[in-house]
Amino acid sequence: MILMLSESEAIELLKSYVKNEKLLKHCIAVANIMSALAKELGEDEKLWYLTGLLHDIDYESVEDMKLHGIKAAEILKDKLPECAISAIKAHNEATGHEDNSMFSLALRASDAVSGLIIATALVMPDKKLANVKLESLLRKFKQKDFARNVKREDILLCEKLGFSLEKFLEIALNALKNISTELGL
Repeated sequence: MILMLSESEAIELLKSYVKNEKLLKHCIAVANIMSALAKELGEDEKLWYLTGLLHDIDYESVEDMKLHGIKAAEILKDKLPECAISAIKAHNEATGHEDNSMFSLALRASDAVSGLIIATALVMPDKKLANVKLESLLRKFKQKDFARNVKREDILLCEKLGFSLEKFLEIALNALKNISTELGL
């Protein structure tokens, strides 16, 4: 039985590997979206939060992106359960690790949607999440030239979790609005 890290231990561990402030905020955003999804789905909110928080722990320390997720698995071995390790490896398709569990699909969808929501907030006149509306996100989602690196197909994995795109965007947006101060948005 693996004992999970506490939130403060996980943040400390994350900060020991991740120095880029934007990447830290991204990890916090994904963690909060994951937690909100877990709540909606009746899953383990703490596990989902920690997995979202730590999913990019190795991002700055790998030179070959095929190793992003694999190195994270090594770092997090004995710190998170195997289902979390597997989801983290699978969130980067370049690893070749497949995991189509709800947990893994949720991580991929959360990772992608965080980028869409934050990019949308950053084009608002005041750059505030408070002014991002569901309708704006739906419009931006359809604009392929907006936030070009955001994988729309990963966001649409929400449907495999039982959520419509609208409901998923609403859950994710509310999760980020709840931590807007922490995100500086």
